[in-house]
Order: sequence, then structure tokens, then C-alpha cells
Amino acid sequence: MTDTNPDLICRDLTKDFDDFRAVDHVSFDVPQGSFFSILGPSGCGKTTLLRMIAGFQSPTSGDLLIKGRSMIGVPPNKRPVSMVFQHLALFPTMNIGDNVGFGLRQRGVARGEIARRVEAVLERVGLPGVSARRIDQLSGGQKQRVAIARCMVLEPDVLLLDEPLGALDLKLREHMKVELKSLQAAFNTTFVYITHDQSEALVMSDNIAVMNKGRFEQIGPPDEVYQKPATAFVAGFVGDANRIEARVTGVNGSRLTLTSERGTQMHVEAGGADLSEGQGAQVFLRPESITLSTSQEDVGAGQNVSPGTVNAVLFNGANSSVIVRDAGGTLMNVAVPQTGTHAHLRAGDTVFTCWDPQQARCYPAGKV
Repeated sequence: MTDTNPDLICRDLTKDFDDFRAVDHVSFDVPQGSFFSILGPSGCGKTTLLRMIAGFQSPTSGDLLIKGRSMIGVPPNKRPVSMVFQHLALFPTMNIGDNVGFGLRQRGVARGEIARRVEAVLERVGLPGVSARRIDQLSGGQKQRVAIARCMVLEPDVLLLDEPLGALDLKLREHMKVELKSLQAAFNTTFVYITHDQSEALVMSDNIAVMNKGRFEQIGPPDEVYQKPATAFVAGFVGDANRIEARVTGVNGSRLTLTSERGTQMHVEAGGADLSEGQGAQVFLRPESITLSTSQEDVGAGQNVSPGTVNAVLFNGANSSVIVRDAGGTLMNVAVPQTGTHAHLRAGDTVFTCWDPQQARCYPAGKV
């Protein structure tokens, strides 16, 4: 990912802790004014990477530049970045205005100028006239906005966010995802956001980097990462997916014939995967890519069709699903629309699953 004037450039960035490599030759650019998320499981190296950008840790090798200037050797307080922590780190003994203006006081800004800038930034985050209130008088979402205001009043080139929604309850977290994206657009400041929550990354980001074992496995827009995962890890980590272990039993151009470990045959488009006959493979199929029918006559021609038995019906509002055990014994998660079409289904019912060969993603067998 490149840009003519990126705010942040990381080149071959590496961090070793004794004989453990936490970040392994990572390179990427973040364009000015964009929302860039680093998504990965716990222990993948994303927090270490963020701390190197902030200046809290020094890289073992490589370079990182902000606004074209190398930050190697530059202490945290001299870098044009601010950071929002997961637990916000607001000062409970200070009122809101003093919390937001803390960094300006540390810089020696005049009192009158601090008051003006604090009120201006609080208004921009939707909290006008609250400077005199105590921190404990705020809701969780308001505290998030105060933490962002405290950073944005310093006018950083890059705002770093270390899983800031992780401590919130589900409903507030859903609300804050939309609010964070709106705030980022309003300030037009570059956000670098780390999370292990794929939903956060998909909803808010202009681009996502999926990180695993210290490396980036894919960088791209959310829809591309979700619909065209570059690796088996990305396919399994981003979004829900049915994973099927199989072996290639036929190759016809880009169309592969595979047989699962349980003997179920299927047809899949190779999608760039370099697979040959006899080779082990793993197939990933999104639950929403599978259609369900109670009659074989209703399924599409030229598609993968398999009879099965309803194992369970899981109601979860818009994300409801039917778990189907196919003829080979494989369990498949099928997303169902809330139109009432499948409301009659019960465990033990006979059904047919159907999916298009182009909807699946296929990769060589191996660890995800």
C-alpha cells in the first residue's frame, strides 16, 4: 500500500526480545487522513508495533518515518503522535478540562490559550460546556471522547489507539465503532488502530493489516480482506467460515474437484491457489455463501449440493444460523435470513445445502 504523501511509513521494521522475534520485517505506509487498523490475535506483535511507532520501544532494525522524518532515536514526547490506551488513563482527581489540557500545560502553553483550545476540542467531540465536570460523572462513551479530545488537542499527525473499545460492554462498543469513525473523519487525522476484534476493523477501517506471528499476511480494504483473503490464516481469522479439510482429486483448468476426509465431493475454483492432483487442501466457505432448501429440486444447477440433517437452529437475531450435518458427517454453519422462510426447521429435519464453486476459497493444506 503506497501513497505520495503518507503520514506514516514503516520499512522492514523488526523487534527482537532476546531470541524471540515479536515483529518480523514489517513494511507499510499509512496515507494522510486515513483509518488504518492492525488486526490480529493476542501475541501476534501488534501492540509491540504500536509501541515502536509511539517511541516506547526501539526497533531492533528497520526505520519508521512520520511526515517524512525518521523517528529512530526520537523520544516519545518529541514525536508528533498521541496515544489512546485501552483503559484510557484519565486522571480521576482532575476535572474534564484539566484532563484534556494536561498535555498543553506540560508544553508550557499559556493558560488562556489552553482554555480556548480545550473548549474547542470538546465541542468537536460532542461535549461542549463540560470542562468543570468530574470524570466519574461521565458515561463510558463520554470518557472515550474525553480521551480522544486529550490527544487531539495536541494536534498530532498520527493518533495511535491501543484497543480502546476492549473494556466496553457490547452495546456501547457497537455505538463507539461508528462514533470513532465519525470523529476520525471530522478531524481528518491519521488513525492507527490495533484490535483483535475483526468487527471493529471491518466497520471502521479504510485499510486493514492482518498480523500473525509478527508478520503482515495481508493489507487491503475491508471488503477485499473479507472477500479475497490472501492466506488460510486470513480466511479463518477474518469473519466466520466453514473450514473443510480435503484432497484434490481432479484438476480441470481453474476448477478443482476435491474430496473431503469424510468422502464428500465438491468443486471449487482454484482462485490462484497452486494445487495439483493428490495434494491436500483446505476449503473455506462463508456461512452466508450457502443456501438452504428442503427440496433438492429447488437448488441450483452446476453447484455443490449435499443432503444433510439439521443438527441445531441457532437464533441470534440477524445473525441466526442453521448447523447442518452433511451426508459425510461434516458440520456446516449456514447463515439464514430473518424472513421466516426457515422458521419451521427443527433438529433432525432433512435439508439440502447448496453453494457456488466460486464462493469458496481454497489453500494448500497446513496450519491456519
